[in-house]
Amino acid sequence: MSNVVNLRQARKVKARHEKEVVAEANRAKHGIAKSAHTKAKIMAAHTNRRLEGHKLDE
Repeated sequence: MSNVVNLRQARKVKARHEKEVVAEANRAKHGIAKSAHTKAKIMAAHTNRRLEGHKLDE
C-alpha cells in the first residue's frame, strides 16, 4: 500500500521550494545592499585601526 499524501501540504512545500529558488537567484543577482556593504567596510577599517593601535612597538 502507498502512503496517503495530503495534497494541500504538498502544494505548500512545492510553493516554498519555488520561492526559495527565486530568492536565491535574486540574492545572486542583486547582492547585498549598498548600505550594508558600506557599513561592513567601515567596521572592518575601525577594527583594523583599533588592533593596530593596541600593538606593542618592538
